[in-house]
Amino acid sequence: MSTDYRWLFNVMRGMGLAEVLRTLAVALAVVVGIRAFLFAPYWIPSGSMVPALLPGDLLIVSKFTYGHPFRRGNVVVFVSPTGSGEVLVKRIIGLPGDTVQMQGGRLFINGKAVPCADEGHYEDESGAGPVVARRCAEALPGGKVYPILKVTDEGFANNTPVYTVPPGDLFLLGDNRDNSEDSRFLGGTVGYVPEVDVIGPAVLVLGSVDPHAPGVGVRLGRFFHRVN
Repeated sequence: MSTDYRWLFNVMRGMGLAEVLRTLAVALAVVVGIRAFLFAPYWIPSGSMVPALLPGDLLIVSKFTYGHPFRRGNVVVFVSPTGSGEVLVKRIIGLPGDTVQMQGGRLFINGKAVPCADEGHYEDESGAGPVVARRCAEALPGGKVYPILKVTDEGFANNTPVYTVPPGDLFLLGDNRDNSEDSRFLGGTVGYVPEVDVIGPAVLVLGSVDPHAPGVGVRLGRFFHRVN
């Protein structure tokens, strides 16, 4: 997996805050030191996983997954099954044998609607301009709860056929439901994802820089932020 560290060097140039520089230096040392062993870094390029993950987040991905079952709700980094070599990140929604469907913007798993408690509005600034979305807390079977964003309940992505997850595959969705190409689009860059194509679960946001901010938009509050 290719990793671009230029954002770290851009942060360091022109920064006069010694504390920020020390934090970034430690973060870079951690990345270099652990990459070849149990963990790998991954740079978030888009807003498909907002609000859990933001563009400019640097993730730490656990590669030590052997013998551990996949669980609904885990955020995983994987290689696109198209053969392009592209590395992506989404959340596990369906396991082998599950049925998954979207109806009126609502997620159904094995024929049952997944609860999603309203949490008000959220201004998504991950794209070219701010978008006001509805935020709700989705609660999967098994107890995993996490926030998702919804802009509309219309269109194919919100009113799909029933998908039956094949043996050995996973059904993945982005948390930013109306700004994510994922397993709803069979034949696209994601579709059903073979378990063998999963690199591992995302466990930690090591650091973060806002790519849309003027100057250097270091998000100090997201350093060493646990991935839900």
